[in-house]
Amino acid sequence: MSERLGQLVKLYEADTNDPFLAYGIALEYAKASQFDDAMVWLDKTIEIDQDYCYAYYQKARILGDLGDTASARQVLDRGMQATQRAGDEHARSEMTDLLELLGSP
Repeated sequence: MSERLGQLVKLYEADTNDPFLAYGIALEYAKASQFDDAMVWLDKTIEIDQDYCYAYYQKARILGDLGDTASARQVLDRGMQATQRAGDEHARSEMTDLLELLGSP
C-alpha cells in the first residue's frame, strides 16, 4: 500500500461518509492497476453519494479499458442520470465523450 493510499484509508476510517475520500482511494487503486479494488471503492463512493458523477465516469472508463463495453455503457447511463440530478454539465460532457469512444453496441 502506497503512503498516499494509507493516508486516504486512515482519513476514510475517520469519516466513512465522505465520498471524496472513497473516490480518492479508488483512484489510487486504479493508478496501481488494482482494478478490482478500484471498482469496490467506486461502488462505495456511489453508495455514499449517488450523484458523485465522476465515480460513474471512472468506473465506466475502467470497464471499457478491460473490454467490457456493455457494462461500461450501463454505468454511463446511470452516470448520465446522476449528472442531470446534480446539474453537472461538465461531467455529462465527459461521459458523452467516453460513450463515443466506446463506439456503437
